[in-house]
Amino acid sequence: MTTNKSFATSLWDFFCSLKLSIFLLIALAVTSIIGTVIPQGPPPPEYLQTISETKFLVYQKLGFFDMYHSWWFIALLYLLTLNLIACSIKRLPRVWKIISEPTLVMDSGLERSLTCTRQFKMAGDAATNRDRMVAFLKAEFTEPVVTETDGEFHLFAQKGAYSRFGVYVVHSSIIIIFIGAILGSLFGYKAFVSIVEGTGTSTAYNTRTEQPIDLGFTIKCEDFSVSYYDTGAPKEFKSILTIIDNGKPVIERRPTIVNSPLSYKGITFYQSSYGPAGDPIFYLSVRKRAGGEPVKITARQGERVSLPTGGFVRVMDYAPEVRSAMPQFSGPAARLEIVPPAGAPQYALVLKDYPDFDAQRGGDLIFAYEGVDEKQYTGLQVAKDPGVLVVWTGCTLMVVGIFIAFFLSHRRIWIRVSKGEVTIGGTANRNQPAFQLRFDALADKLKQQ
Repeated sequence: MTTNKSFATSLWDFFCSLKLSIFLLIALAVTSIIGTVIPQGPPPPEYLQTISETKFLVYQKLGFFDMYHSWWFIALLYLLTLNLIACSIKRLPRVWKIISEPTLVMDSGLERSLTCTRQFKMAGDAATNRDRMVAFLKAEFTEPVVTETDGEFHLFAQKGAYSRFGVYVVHSSIIIIFIGAILGSLFGYKAFVSIVEGTGTSTAYNTRTEQPIDLGFTIKCEDFSVSYYDTGAPKEFKSILTIIDNGKPVIERRPTIVNSPLSYKGITFYQSSYGPAGDPIFYLSVRKRAGGEPVKITARQGERVSLPTGGFVRVMDYAPEVRSAMPQFSGPAARLEIVPPAGAPQYALVLKDYPDFDAQRGGDLIFAYEGVDEKQYTGLQVAKDPGVLVVWTGCTLMVVGIFIAFFLSHRRIWIRVSKGEVTIGGTANRNQPAFQLRFDALADKLKQQ
């Protein structure tokens, strides 16, 4: 006889399929590898040089450069969520029936299916032995349910019945994590903002689209500082940030460094980069080698400044930190172009921490570098993820569910009491070897009594 399934039934069976679960998990794993291999976000120029224009257009069309926000990746998450829900709904009634309507009578068929059984001869009538068995189970395992049938007494006791729901807790946690991820994808964003010292902004720019995003408040960079290793590499860069909402500071002068972000109204600011804001003002001094008081000079980079003796000086370049094997030659430095009234231009390197360094050059004028006034900008990554709390809730549930599913088990004991004979049987839904040891110890104690 052939039965034709309706479309609704076929669709339900499709979503309940274990094959679908395996396919979706493999698909998500493969796409995660793609997201690891292919740079996410705007591709860097060096990567674009390694692929053809056709491949770039295909990758762009498929959303490979922003894979975790692509429609097909979100669709895979939706399908896996529906698959988990359907599988749970289909199998849950059977598990609930095992827990809420357990088999209370151990007949011959059930006895043959049990993994652990023992049988003993016991003197006395069935009612007396029943009471002894009730007291025994209550003391050694848990209080049993007693059923009488055909002149025999059947005792049933179980522990850890609700551990069977551990897998459903894990399923629920995965669904909750997916919901959190989808919420973050649909309603969250990743952006960036650059703020010059002493200024603030209420606008960030989306990392993917570079479209402006109104933060709803103002973030201000009060100060910025950098410390260096002995090698000259940056050791730590720190922004002092203030949040101004409705014209009032709500978070004042909060230090923000790498791995110590600032959060406000669900938006998190991560210290990401820094750099000079441009138009530095240099402070120099110049004196004659023959003697006399030094003359102070203020100059902008690239600007020609007249010298007291004629000619001019120009700051060509500078470095905030120079490192040398000799400590006295380390620190801030600037490179100067000196043009005398007559003759060829001369070039000098001046060190802030070694004012007499230029004296070794041998010119008529000796220059010293006294410092620079240049504001820095701080580069902040901006992230808003309304699903992060949902994801953490799901992760917590997953840990609880995995603990229940792998470390707890549903243990069941049956005892059949008939005239002059007692049969004990038991089983567990997982970790059967450990239950076998527990059952043997229980049966041996029962035999001794």
